[in-house]
Amino acid sequence: MLRTNLTHILTEEDFQKTINENENVMICCGRMGPMCIPVYGVMEDIEGDYKNVKFADLEFDAPHSHVIRNLPECRGFAGLPFTVYFKNGNVVKATSSIQSMEQVTSILDANFKQ
Repeated sequence: MLRTNLTHILTEEDFQKTINENENVMICCGRMGPMCIPVYGVMEDIEGDYKNVKFADLEFDAPHSHVIRNLPECRGFAGLPFTVYFKNGNVVKATSSIQSMEQVTSILDANFKQ
């Protein structure tokens, strides 16, 4: 399990429930590494400001992480983390590697207007 204060997706069922029961979802799939930790930090910092978005993490090396790793939108990704944004269960944006607060909030604002 990742050491964050985010909601942890621990099974494929958790993943399906999360994207099906929340209109707007941001999932960061990674490890506790130098490119991932800053993204988790951004998510934790802004979670209270984006009440209309469900923020969650998913351990990249867990067997069920294929739900993110195998998405067509993540096909060419090489760097961790894989961060995927869902609206009504559908991918609206996917990024890889480190992301700044400005990059994350720009994506949230463009896709999940409050």
